[in-house]
Order: sequence, then C-alpha cells, then structure tokens
Amino acid sequence: MFNPTRDQARQFLFDAWRKYRDQAILTDLETLATDHILRHPEYHKLLEDPDGNLERDWRPESGETNPFLHLMMHISISEQLSIDQPAGIRSRYQALARKLGDEHDAMHETMDCLAEMIWTSQRHGTPPDGAAYITCMEKKAR
Repeated sequence: MFNPTRDQARQFLFDAWRKYRDQAILTDLETLATDHILRHPEYHKLLEDPDGNLERDWRPESGETNPFLHLMMHISISEQLSIDQPAGIRSRYQALARKLGDEHDAMHETMDCLAEMIWTSQRHGTPPDGAAYITCMEKKAR
C-alpha cells in the first residue's frame, strides 16, 4: 500500500506541477493531481518553490489552510469516486453536485465530510466510519 511521508507527498505535488509546466509526460496520478492544482491557482506559486515550502507548516489555529492537505484530499476523493468507496459516495457526490450546480463546490463539501470522519477517527482512536461519511454527504445533498 502506498503510504508516503509528509515530505514525499508534498514532493509528489511539486514534481507533478513541474512536469506539467515543462510539458513532460505525466503518470495517471500526476494528471489527476495537476487537474486539481489547475483548479487552485492560488497554490501555483507555492508549488513552484519546493525549497521554500517543503517544510513549511500551516496552522489552522491561525486560520491557515494547508494547501498540500487540501490537494491530497481532492485526490483522495477523486479516487473514492472512481471506485465508489465507501459504497454510495458517487451517487451522494453527484446529488450534491446537482444541488450546488458545481462539481468543484461539491468536492469541497465532500472534503468537509471526509475531514470530519478523519478527525473523529483520530480523536476516538477508531477506524474511519464510512457510513458516517456517507450520512454527512446525504445531509449536505438535501
């Protein structure tokens, strides 16, 4: 199973963005990553400076969003949608996208549910609860 360190995951995004800008051949995963990077122009300069941003921390208590975590969550959700895991996520996402009229907005709403599931799992030391994740999405799609 793929389990990169924080720095390896960040380096993957730096490398994918560099390869995209250089018009080099991308792997499928790099293509997926750059698709999400392109939807976030606010991260482009950051990804062009690996030396200045590889070890940088973003503090939620300071109102900062970690751009690497944000992009990796986009990738994770895209992968979940592609295989419909947890079961039912694809239909809930599609309903949410219809309601909001925008797939990227639906992705961000889904991200809120994913973050809540991960936070709850970590807080209680329990496995991630896919059913709670799906329930969160159902509520957002109503």
